[in-house]
Amino acid sequence: MRRVFAVVVAHPDDEAFSWAGTVALHADDPDFRFVLIHATRGEAGDIRPGFDATPDTLGSIRQAESEAAWRAVGRAPDRHEWLGFPDGGLPDVPAAELTERVGEILAEERPDVLAGFGPDGITGHPDHVAVGACTDAAFAGLVRSGGPGFRRLLHHVLPQSVFDRWQQQRRELDLPVFDPTRVFHGRGVPDEEIHLVVDCRSVARQIVAGILEHRSQLHVMADQPVDEHRLARIVSLEWATVVWPPTTWKEQALTDVFEGL
Repeated sequence: MRRVFAVVVAHPDDEAFSWAGTVALHADDPDFRFVLIHATRGEAGDIRPGFDATPDTLGSIRQAESEAAWRAVGRAPDRHEWLGFPDGGLPDVPAAELTERVGEILAEERPDVLAGFGPDGITGHPDHVAVGACTDAAFAGLVRSGGPGFRRLLHHVLPQSVFDRWQQQRRELDLPVFDPTRVFHGRGVPDEEIHLVVDCRSVARQIVAGILEHRSQLHVMADQPVDEHRLARIVSLEWATVVWPPTTWKEQALTDVFEGL
């Protein structure tokens, strides 16, 4: 039975720490279809000193890095859409326009499960928040219109207990800690809002291999120098909140995006 998983993010590396594990776990499933939508090409990203890129070339470089990353993970998207909105400018794009563009693709694909950013955007990034809200709006409109698909909406999140543990580990390693009141810093959500926990330990090395392909942004994605063993531990689990269907969540957390559908 065909199962479609769609992910909507803002920038070419946003999905590297979120859903690469789920995709890798389903890599050999012939009935699995993976749809990835990037709202921007990440052209406004930071360029580390000495890296061969300019503001004019960074977008195409990051697009190529994303494609290389998925090859490293072992499962390229079956459909990969680049909407071409301005990096850093998604809050200024009319919400109706962004919602329509995302919705057009989703209407064609009819994903069983859709994943995007929640209101916290994981890091409070305005682009993440904007594209997350428009993804939710597109999903809601398509649910109302009826038809197949759209059986579950997920927000990628970080449990508060995990965030607190990571903060303590960073203090012990003498690394900068995050300030969840600041933009671009990580933040957690209450543990009781965690409805999905995916064990990605068996594919953690593949996830790390994908992250390492984002060479232009690796200096902002991971502590330097990169400790691949520590990175593999960080990506060993994926967490999400189930936004749709609405429910008072009391049952045990799901372990796969398609579980129970």
